[in-house]
Amino acid sequence: MKRSGSIASKIVPWTALAALLVIWEAAVRLTQVPVYILPGPVQILSTLGASWDLFMSHTGVTLLEAVTGFALAVAVAFMVAFVLNQVYWLNQALMPLLVASQTIPIITLAPLFLIWFGWGMLPKVLVVILVCFFPVVINLLNAFNSVDTDLINLFRSMGAGRLAIFRMVKLPSALPGFFAGLKISASYAIMAAVIGEWLGAQQGLGYYMTIAQKSFRVDRVLAAVMIITALSLLWVKLIEWLETHTMPWAAHERKWELDQL
Repeated sequence: MKRSGSIASKIVPWTALAALLVIWEAAVRLTQVPVYILPGPVQILSTLGASWDLFMSHTGVTLLEAVTGFALAVAVAFMVAFVLNQVYWLNQALMPLLVASQTIPIITLAPLFLIWFGWGMLPKVLVVILVCFFPVVINLLNAFNSVDTDLINLFRSMGAGRLAIFRMVKLPSALPGFFAGLKISASYAIMAAVIGEWLGAQQGLGYYMTIAQKSFRVDRVLAAVMIITALSLLWVKLIEWLETHTMPWAAHERKWELDQL
């Protein structure tokens, strides 16, 4: 019974998605909505197949920007979280600034990046870094700060220094928070690169969507959205796979909890 429930939990989301697509296609055909207003899933897939090479060309550019920005954001976030966890007064001084930085709309900064850094890859990477940095650093810092103090004191009583405590106690304990931040940032990375391309680019999915929108090719716009959604889901699944292999004990705990339902 438990195994059948687990299988059902995996099938239900795909069944719901398929039902939604069928309803969408049927509604478009029955109401005869013009293609330039709302194409059906069949038309979108047909457009995707007909222009596959062109879509993949733009997808490669967007994916490179997203991966580069994401990797840099994670690296910087890890270093910042480490320093803020080790230096209390610096944590108190910089934390309000980090929070305040998230109140600035990215859509207002991206045009400035174009003015300062040109129309190349750098402005898009900076947008991805700004979007992906905060979830990782906040989750990681909270995970560092929530480590059991008794365990830290035990290691200190045995002569362990700050770096040894960080390596043997704080870092392993903070892995769940770290991966939680990674999954949040991964879901935004592709979107952030596309936003940067919307505001000024010469290639990429955001650039392609802008051109298609001006030509009233809604099917091409939605085909690009489909690619963006698929890439974001795959990215999150990749991080979940890394989490499972980095923390196998956590995967076993989740499986045990699901089996008890």
